[in-house]
Amino acid sequence: MGKRILVQRRGRGGIQFRSRDHLKIAPVKYPPQIGLSDLVRGVIKEILHEPGRHTPISLVELEDGTKFYYVPPEGVYEGQEIQIGPGAEIKTGNVLPLADIPDGTLVSNVEIRPGDGGKLARRSGTYALVFSHEGDRVLLRLPSRKEKFVDARCRATIGIVAGGGRIEKPFMKAGLKYYHERTHPKRWPVVRGVAMNPVSHPHGGGSHKRPGKPTTVARTAPPGQKVGHIAARKTGRAKRRAGL
Repeated sequence: MGKRILVQRRGRGGIQFRSRDHLKIAPVKYPPQIGLSDLVRGVIKEILHEPGRHTPISLVELEDGTKFYYVPPEGVYEGQEIQIGPGAEIKTGNVLPLADIPDGTLVSNVEIRPGDGGKLARRSGTYALVFSHEGDRVLLRLPSRKEKFVDARCRATIGIVAGGGRIEKPFMKAGLKYYHERTHPKRWPVVRGVAMNPVSHPHGGGSHKRPGKPTTVARTAPPGQKVGHIAARKTGRAKRRAGL
């Protein structure tokens, strides 16, 4: 009968695939209405680590006592005063609308829609570049090198996200990798299908390490068959046009 392949076990659920929500500290985003129209000030009270999140998070307390967590850029420290809203200084750690940020500035935790709390450039060591202002929109160059227009009222933090260089340090041994992956809701290590027996995976079997058949499957394939190139738009080698 064989074993259930990984995609079937993942769909069924289980303790190996559940998110460890009890380790989470809090949502990390800008407050909904604060800083959209008025300038407010706050103090970074604490810099914390959250398992499963490779970027540190900062606890900020505002003048009126409101507390929230946000993604800190490199160079901020506990006790630093930050400004949030229109008219704030162009200084690392401050949060401003994109309309007030000059061209060429590196920003992080950028909103896509005003008030959504921040969606872009949140991973450790990443940043977006304010490329140009065009009316009520701002052109950003994202970490992927793609360019995107967003509303000029969207908020962003000045600076590069803290924790850069994290992926440059090797794990050195499997035990460290195990505990690193354990904080995520997924199974590790992942075994290649071609290394399995034919009863355990569609790519298994044979005296070779290759699938042995086309790996394109339909979008509507059942979980036991849905591995490989799912609903691929193209297969085979692209033919070069004449003259190119």
